[in-house]
Amino acid sequence: MAQENTIVSGVAGRYAAALFELAHEANAIDSVGGELDRFDAAIRQNPDMERFVRSPVFSAEDQEKAMGPILANLQISGLSANFLKLVAAKRRLFAVHDMVRAYRTLADKQKGVVRAQVTVAEQPSEKVLGDIKQALKDVAGEMVEVDVKVDPAIIGGIVVKLGSKMVDASLRTKLNGIRTAMKEVG
Repeated sequence: MAQENTIVSGVAGRYAAALFELAHEANAIDSVGGELDRFDAAIRQNPDMERFVRSPVFSAEDQEKAMGPILANLQISGLSANFLKLVAAKRRLFAVHDMVRAYRTLADKQKGVVRAQVTVAEQPSEKVLGDIKQALKDVAGEMVEVDVKVDPAIIGGIVVKLGSKMVDASLRTKLNGIRTAMKEVG
């Protein structure tokens, strides 16, 4: 598993790599990933939960005590629950989002999945979404998971982030380019 350590770094990366290795041995990579995603989503959707994991006011004991009911409510158990309790005990809950992201990166790499973030001005139809997925698969040559984000501020067009590459074909960017060109002419 040494190759995974080159993908992620820092405290979050080390925690994620250790969890990934345990999940791999237990043949539970997907179930652990799903539970981590559920926990991460709960933090993002609840300002009190966000404050709970980020605030230095809560002691390790406070965080540990609170984790039991939180995990039970989110139906997180086993390896994932033990991991999150350990993270709380070590006062590392502030970095849990980065740990989840690093774990997801390791799981994707192991499955040969590439994640793409696609930003569009309005929700695409199933046909358009299928065309986007196929085009990205043709470019990436691997299995592609597409996360669609709707942002009306781009006006139209599409912005695609695939790994470290980004293509911005949004109308907003094109209009800004025209605006800049017109200023240079005038």
